Amino acid sequence: MNIHLNTVIVAPMTTLKKSYPTRVKIKHGQQIGQIVVDQIRTIDKVRLIKKLGSLTASEIRSLKTIIKETFVD
Repeated sequence: MNIHLNTVIVAPMTTLKKSYPTRVKIKHGQQIGQIVVDQIRTIDKVRLIKKLGSLTASEIRSLKTIIKETFVD
């Protein structure tokens, strides 16, 4: 879908640790952080400067679960 659009859906990351149900714990480099699912937004692709990394399979499963619980169930 994103191939045909000039926008992309993103979720911000933070190193502030809060125990909110809409946060997914991740490891980025040597830091532990969180993906903030409740702040998902759409941005223009030109704002993307560089790829910072990738999520592990476990982090992806956790993220999908939180997104489903937040927006579907």
